[in-house]
Amino acid sequence: MSVPLGPAAGLPERGLRLLRGRAAGYMHRRWEIHQRGLEHVPSAGPVIVASNHIGWLDGPLLVATAPRPLHAMAKEEEFVGRTGRLLRFAGQIKVARQRTDSGALRQAVRALSAGQGVLIYPEGRRGDGELTTFKGGVAYLALVTGAPVVPVALFGTRQPGEGPSVRPAPRTRLDIVYGEPIRLPMQGWPRDRGMLEDAGARIHGHLRAHVSWAKDALQRDLPGPLPTGSPDV
Repeated sequence: MSVPLGPAAGLPERGLRLLRGRAAGYMHRRWEIHQRGLEHVPSAGPVIVASNHIGWLDGPLLVATAPRPLHAMAKEEEFVGRTGRLLRFAGQIKVARQRTDSGALRQAVRALSAGQGVLIYPEGRRGDGELTTFKGGVAYLALVTGAPVVPVALFGTRQPGEGPSVRPAPRTRLDIVYGEPIRLPMQGWPRDRGMLEDAGARIHGHLRAHVSWAKDALQRDLPGPLPTGSPDV
């Protein structure tokens, strides 16, 4: 699939920058947040931040506390009512999870082509956070734009046995571990299936290795599978 790059105007960031400071202040007061590896996130230029996904708080937490503004790819079901207005104001990217969403990819390419940051969850939904599942959007974006992919391992936003929408209790320790980026050379059109699959395998392996390293470094476990019957989120 080809998504035109278009003009590198970027996505609006005024609302995102306005909300980040307020949200980060609230989160640091409510939870015990520890960040590691911030130096791996480039201060300028395009970057894809690819995180494991274990709980409801993951997206707001990373968008608020990351060392630079990030345009998160968020499921389209969230873009309704007050939450939807807030997400649009913050410049987040609406994505349909049940199909290849060329519109969402186009928005992400637009942001990266303008030197902005994009946050993506390669698992596609909340789960055990081990990154055993992997969707190809991150590989596509890396090949189209040449942006480095920075892995992130999150811990603490969901406890073992809890459902996917639970909020962490006050003063819970939350760990955010950024890892060394993986860089793939930009590939012009045409990009065939084999090229995308090879890129995906390399990125997937890098992300999984980082999660494993972070578990050992922190001596923390991930929460494990969602309870049986949990909604698909």
